[in-house]
Amino acid sequence: MTRGRALVLLAVAVLVLLAAMKPAEDRMTDNGSGIVAFELAGSADRSQEIQDEWGEDGSDAARQQLWIDYGFMLAYGAFLVLAAAAIRDLARARGWRRLVAVGALAVPAGGIAAGCDAVENACLLLTLGGAGAWAPVTATAFAVAKFALLLVSLAYILAGLAMRLRGRTRPAAT
Repeated sequence: MTRGRALVLLAVAVLVLLAAMKPAEDRMTDNGSGIVAFELAGSADRSQEIQDEWGEDGSDAARQQLWIDYGFMLAYGAFLVLAAAAIRDLARARGWRRLVAVGALAVPAGGIAAGCDAVENACLLLTLGGAGAWAPVTATAFAVAKFALLLVSLAYILAGLAMRLRGRTRPAAT
């Protein structure tokens, strides 16, 4: 399978899994905060406030969304790694040395973000099960790391696409 075909299939998987998570997100927001607020709660008290807002239905919806999210993170993690690798390879072919250098960090960023997301979800599921004060704090730390890494990955991909659209080319250094 070509990288381009894999990117298309992964993009479709991302969209399908997003759609699968939407009903659970809607049930949470119908009762209060959404999942991102729960991810960033930062404390046992705040996470408990969110769970109290949700009630049983919202908490069940959060569990459902968190389990579906494991498939989503596999899809988006793989998509971002492949897309960033494609940008790095384009940059190498066009002699964009700075973009190639940044690629050393940006290519794995999407995969590492998905790994942070997995740990975050485990902590959130444990929080929903009453694991204790450490779980929501740890979830928030991994959520912040995830969002930072996603920003790196997406910024790199968008910068590469913008350069490609501008048609900037330089001969590769020999």
